[in-house]
Amino acid sequence: MRLALLGPIAWRTPPRHYGPWELVTGLLGDGLAERGVDVTLFATLDSLTAAKLEGVCPRPYEEDPEIDGRVWEALHVAHALSRSGDFDLIHNHLDWLPLAFSALSRAPMVTTIHGFSSSRILPAYHAAKSAFVSISDSDRSPELDYVATVHHGVDPAPLPFSAVGGEQLVCFGRIHPDKGTHEAIAIAARAGRPLVLCGPVQDPGYFSEQVEPHVDGESVRYLGSVEPGERAAVLGGAACLLHPISFQEPFGLSVVESMICGTPVVAYPRGSMPEIVEEGVTGLLADGVAGAAAAVERAARFDRAACRSEALRRFGVRRMIDSYLRVYEDVLRGH
Repeated sequence: MRLALLGPIAWRTPPRHYGPWELVTGLLGDGLAERGVDVTLFATLDSLTAAKLEGVCPRPYEEDPEIDGRVWEALHVAHALSRSGDFDLIHNHLDWLPLAFSALSRAPMVTTIHGFSSSRILPAYHAAKSAFVSISDSDRSPELDYVATVHHGVDPAPLPFSAVGGEQLVCFGRIHPDKGTHEAIAIAARAGRPLVLCGPVQDPGYFSEQVEPHVDGESVRYLGSVEPGERAAVLGGAACLLHPISFQEPFGLSVVESMICGTPVVAYPRGSMPEIVEEGVTGLLADGVAGAAAAVERAARFDRAACRSEALRRFGVRRMIDSYLRVYEDVLRGH
């Protein structure tokens, strides 16, 4: 099978620090190449991959203000589709834009929907010639038909097991009201534990008003957007990961990464969290600051080895690759 992976170009693949779509696309490309699939990754030209690398955009547009993302995403998609006749299948990880031109593809298309930024993008999905894969059952739109749900997989190699966590809690992800960073601060204070915050500031006003005033270097520390090599130390060194989201999150890579390190999760029961968290094993669901603070004390006593084992069983990268190979076979058989 000759496969094209059409990846995003906001960040490098794999990302230097932040970039969940790029991370998943890169893991999939590497894993498929290791399985002997003839796979070409369309990504930024500074990307690192075991697949063949193709592209037109020299650097990620989020890292270079001189690169206009709208222009270069269009050029990127146009380049990939101009090569579509060279492949048996196109696997789109770039949201709605390739769907608008899917009728021009000379190969069938599969699209992994990493989340809906808005219901206003649905017309592109309705008109598309593509099979759709959801990343959680909770993120499925009733207006679309899907061929499968494939949970994201995580490579455990850079996430070694930590048998003993520290006293601190960690909140990992972009600094934005959706992620509930201010709620994490309140939960940690109520639980009487220090908090480590990691992630890029996506809403500067929110950060300056509701987060930064609490950052004192002791009870609350902010480390910024940490690189992959630092993630394991931060996640594995915590008693629990706090994930008090205020939106219907499609997945949650940091949640799974934490579990794989052996660190259980305390999350608000929104979006995919009831689907991802195995209560009593990999974490607990709790609603509100008081409930989450009480859950922290329970989750901190969980068997960390059992937490890692269950996370690997459900969210290891090999399982993701197996699932996508089945999707490809099904789509090609039906085409």
